Amino acid sequence: MKFELQATAAGTNARAGEITTDHGKIETPIFMPVGTLGSVKGVHQRELRDDIKAQIILGNTYHLYLRPGIEILRQAGGLHKFNGWDRPILTDSGGFQVFSLSDRRKLTEEGAHFRSHIDGSKHLFTPENVVDIERVIGADIMMALDECPPGTADYNYAKRSLGLTQRWLMRGWKRYKETEGLYGYSQAYLPIVQGVVYPDLRREAAKFVADLGADGNAIGGLAVGEPTEKMYEMIEVVNEILPADRPRYLMGVGTPANILEAIDRGVDMMDCVMPTRNGRNGMLFTANGIMNMRNKKWADDFTELDPTGTSYVDHAYSRAYVRHLFVAQELLAMQIASIHNLAFYLWLVGEARRHIIAGDFAQWKPPMIERVTRRL
Repeated sequence: MKFELQATAAGTNARAGEITTDHGKIETPIFMPVGTLGSVKGVHQRELRDDIKAQIILGNTYHLYLRPGIEILRQAGGLHKFNGWDRPILTDSGGFQVFSLSDRRKLTEEGAHFRSHIDGSKHLFTPENVVDIERVIGADIMMALDECPPGTADYNYAKRSLGLTQRWLMRGWKRYKETEGLYGYSQAYLPIVQGVVYPDLRREAAKFVADLGADGNAIGGLAVGEPTEKMYEMIEVVNEILPADRPRYLMGVGTPANILEAIDRGVDMMDCVMPTRNGRNGMLFTANGIMNMRNKKWADDFTELDPTGTSYVDHAYSRAYVRHLFVAQELLAMQIASIHNLAFYLWLVGEARRHIIAGDFAQWKPPMIERVTRRL
């Protein structure tokens, strides 16, 4: 994986760049739709490519390991061939999912012992076997196994957790260096900066990660219960240290405003389930604000979903029609909303990139944040 820095925005730390992988190029800043089980819920690959214009999607190691299972993916020739997506894929290591299974897991020096949420069967993720699993999945970008502590963790817990994450990282890095991809293309391996909301721990973690010299670096453990301003502060602390010539990936964030603020602070890559999850529940994001499509106010509103035209669905469906679909519990409602929201997110980061290159990102961002946070 290679990264070329193409432009920076005066008065901010915002950057525009280009990541090159063996499955194609990615223009940054970029939002990555989440396809946990190899599928972005309710969205065809054709729609991802042509309508949403996704350049990269995510899969999740924990979920794919359990279903369909590693042997099926090996037989298929990896996730790209299994799901028919011919552009880049990133896989999370499963660390966050194990964190979320607090009543079903135990962390030791060896690794993460956990029970499947499907059938209760026992499993173990180690830094080494997660690399092996991600090799079989075949993602272009693989994430290191880490512990993701809650945003409210106290300092002593955060420090112990960071130590474990760093020891796991060195074991995973060694395994990565000792192995090769299985399908004839290269795979990058990204370490994750942890440290909760403690600046000294975040600085220590960022330096530890930067010294590794990986192809890119990730910022984890944010948007997990800490105040939003603390999240922004930690991004700033970390990005002062992470190398500027490598892409920076902020994991699991967030709202349109979160994304613009992260870009302002030097983040290049982001992902979140919010566009699809909230969309399935009737929340639509637009360039002029947020709409709850079950509200009666839309019942006789025949204007487009978003008159600014951020996605192909805007011109095909009215607010009244989409509200009708949600009220009637038609499956098409969830599909339209998911596609719309993802297309909006990709449009938003594309606009940010355009303004970074044009040199007026600092002037464009504040009114844009005011617009996208309105409740319509």
